[in-house]
Amino acid sequence: MQELQFNQGLLAFIAASPTPFHAVKEMALILENAGFLRLDEAEAWHLLPGGKYYTVRNASSLIAFGLGKSELHRSGIRMCGAHTDSPCLKIKPRPEMLRHSYLQLGVEVYGGALLNPWFDRDLSLAGRVSYINWRDEIESGLVDFRRPLALIPSLAIHLDREANKNRSINPQEELPPLLLQIPDGNAPDFREMLLMQLKKEHPHLAPAQVLDYEISLYDTQPPALTGLEQDFISSARLDNLMSCYTGLRALLHSGEKESALLVCSDHEEVGSSTVAGAQGTFLPAVLERICPDAEDRMRMLHRSLMISADDAHGIHPNYAGKYDSQHGPILNRGPVIKFNAGQRYATDSESAALFRHLCMKAGVPVQEFVMRADMVCGSTIGPITATQIGIKTVDVGIPVFAMHSIRETAGARDAYFLFQVLCEFYQGSQA
Repeated sequence: MQELQFNQGLLAFIAASPTPFHAVKEMALILENAGFLRLDEAEAWHLLPGGKYYTVRNASSLIAFGLGKSELHRSGIRMCGAHTDSPCLKIKPRPEMLRHSYLQLGVEVYGGALLNPWFDRDLSLAGRVSYINWRDEIESGLVDFRRPLALIPSLAIHLDREANKNRSINPQEELPPLLLQIPDGNAPDFREMLLMQLKKEHPHLAPAQVLDYEISLYDTQPPALTGLEQDFISSARLDNLMSCYTGLRALLHSGEKESALLVCSDHEEVGSSTVAGAQGTFLPAVLERICPDAEDRMRMLHRSLMISADDAHGIHPNYAGKYDSQHGPILNRGPVIKFNAGQRYATDSESAALFRHLCMKAGVPVQEFVMRADMVCGSTIGPITATQIGIKTVDVGIPVFAMHSIRETAGARDAYFLFQVLCEFYQGSQA
């Protein structure tokens, strides 16, 4: 797979994935087209050597794996982890707000979002809706309005002369988006809007009444290759759909000898402490079913490695002082190994050496990131996974600008670099 073709697939995947639910749906379609068999957690599993499988929890987290022909307790399993969620604005349960003839929606902030860039964007709505069907059964379906239908207007500079000096945002008061103007004062019901959209997108579902929903706002501006020579990728949700797609494509290129696994978890941006998050039981439960014998499973995990792939901070040329001068990754210079003495990243010298060796074998450049000693470091699913299942882990990522903004920027070559390294990893090279 060549770089341009890879990037085109990446952009299409992100565009089709405005929420974790849609991202998992897209990944499931790719896996099924590649011959992977879907497993239901509620049913018995009958796994065969050489088999390719995937399973989904909460429709927002996914684990896919291929079982090699080598014995698991002797060969271990090569794992890559990413997360499906991104910081965003989520619609409240009773969101309708009618003020000065304008219908607005109450929102709450999900994750550590950079809020200023959400203003003056063409926004749409997408997510999961739970409803009653004509048989009085509760079901769920996905909706995506696709078109621009909401806006958070900025306050004019004339009414806030200090806006360019000190712009703080009150999310309760300043983030409700405009949806509609209603002269007569009769505000429509948001659940009725969702019901109409469900019927439009899924006429075969026959929904009768919407009970609840998980709906988010998202920017309708599509992902793009940008820059004078298309050096960059600009898009929403690069953190962390870029790693999900890269890991997925690498898994599809894995060999048949060794076992390989990809886990893409929801709720990383809010701490992972959920049924579908990395602190939940999803991955441990799947590993128990892959290798039921506890003794063999411990031996398998001891011989395994997890690559936790999440975006890294590329050194911003306008704010270079915010980075450690010796550890400021450059876009398009390769994936980044992330280190932290406080174990906010799970990397140690051995796991870093293994990843560095994989980069050498793949012919890919590699960089390092360490947060400034006077700043607080973020974290990933890496330390959580290492703690949960006792697996040696390395935290890596693709360097980006504007992490957690509504639109982030990455190097156009870096995702393909990481893809090449993960292919090397999955195909059996580990030392």
